[in-house]
Amino acid sequence: MSDAFHTPSTVDPRLLEVLVCPVTRGPLSYDREAGELVSKGAKLAFPIREGVPIMLAEEARPIEG
Repeated sequence: MSDAFHTPSTVDPRLLEVLVCPVTRGPLSYDREAGELVSKGAKLAFPIREGVPIMLAEEARPIEG
């Protein structure tokens, strides 16, 4: 198995259309470099592990701005 299978370089745009921030129910943006989904409204970044977004507030890291 290739590493690309476990850490995709992109997120399916259809997935971004469906997923929302579990805290604010607002939109998420994809930070490819960090491998995270970012909620600017909640100021949280949700990790993506092995290609699976972890949409738990307690797993998210706080961000500035």
